[in-house]
Amino acid sequence: MAGKNYYDVTEWPVGNPCEDIGEVINSIIEDIKSRQTDSDVNDGGKPGAVIYIPSGDYHLATQVVIDISYLKIMGSGHGFTSSSIRFNVSEDEWPNLHELWPGGSRIIVDLIPSEEDESSGAAFYVKREGSPRISSVEFENFCIDGLHFVDDGSGIVNQENTYTNGKTGIYIAGEQDSFRITGMGLVYLEHGVTVYHADALSIHDNFIAECGSCIELRGWGQASKVTDNLLGAGYKGDTIYAQNFGGLLIASNNVFPRGMSSVHFDSVARSSVTGNRFHAFYPGMVVLEKNCSENLISSNHFYRSYEPWAPMKDRNNGLDDLYGLVYICGDNNTVTANHFSEIIDAENITPSGASPVIIHIVSGEGNYIAVNHIVAATEAAEPEDAESCFATQVEAMLSTGRSMSIDIIAVQIEKDSVQNIVLDTGREDQVILDRENNAFRGLPVIGIEK
Repeated sequence: MAGKNYYDVTEWPVGNPCEDIGEVINSIIEDIKSRQTDSDVNDGGKPGAVIYIPSGDYHLATQVVIDISYLKIMGSGHGFTSSSIRFNVSEDEWPNLHELWPGGSRIIVDLIPSEEDESSGAAFYVKREGSPRISSVEFENFCIDGLHFVDDGSGIVNQENTYTNGKTGIYIAGEQDSFRITGMGLVYLEHGVTVYHADALSIHDNFIAECGSCIELRGWGQASKVTDNLLGAGYKGDTIYAQNFGGLLIASNNVFPRGMSSVHFDSVARSSVTGNRFHAFYPGMVVLEKNCSENLISSNHFYRSYEPWAPMKDRNNGLDDLYGLVYICGDNNTVTANHFSEIIDAENITPSGASPVIIHIVSGEGNYIAVNHIVAATEAAEPEDAESCFATQVEAMLSTGRSMSIDIIAVQIEKDSVQNIVLDTGREDQVILDRENNAFRGLPVIGIEK
């Protein structure tokens, strides 16, 4: 039996959820606040509520504003499907496709964002002033769909490939505690999830892809995790971005290519990036900038390849291959036991004739680089149908038998960075560093007697 704190949007008497689910959910939140007014009744008083969204399509013309704790908004399916693949298939083929749009419990964002206020394009806006911080708001198991991208003036032929529309799925604007975003599907949004001042945030088991950026942790934060997600940003957005964070765990994520970065840390300390699978079409897969310190990057798989899909081949993140797959500014970071696959043909390396850099330490001291395995080879995949994104990318990943090795710089340490240790990550001729101010032990060369 459903209790009084359980709401079904299709049964609520105010508004029509199919036309504007935002109006409906805002009305439900007002009802919760009008009933739960006393903060201390029998050691309780404000338990919050559950808002349920059944499977179906729901337009959102009014932004949902959340300013109460203990609210769970849940659906019956994340409903993700690739809009990008469909938008890059000839319209003549659309009648033969099994479906054209994402499904499940799907919210269609019809908001018209303001250029002056990025939060105006957010389907869900969360903020509350005062003490204590707003806590335990949960989003679970439904789809937020930005529907279309728009012309951004860049001259790209198909505007559906711009990753620009000013829309955000979930925008958390102020301090909060113990929020959970789980099992969601977010697609065709310029910003998937944007969170300011997070504490004990869990972003787990979501499918966030074909968004300009996927997860942005801004301002500052602590003791949070981004785990077990499937993520894919666009060429001008970060997949996972964190700013002024301490104690962030990024683990067991599968990051798809085309994002400007897989992980981008800005002044982040004592955090871990472990056990992830990263695939990228550009350098700068993991970036630690502005004095990131005492972070652990371990047991990840890095796969760098070249964009194989014709509609996106002229897009990139603006970085060349001298930048590095891992780029570090900061002190006492550890990069150990990672596997790197740099799989790229010579004609796709920039600048022409360069040896791609794998790990690049630009500034800071006391960084520890050890026992990383690097495979560097040409691409082996045969050309595929330009319209078959799925088949093309799978063929590129699985083909290994026809490749040849290429020259790389395993580790490059700039003169401004000292007292670093590099062990068993590249041969003598693959590492560039000042031997007087850093410690180095190279890999042995097989087949050559000493």
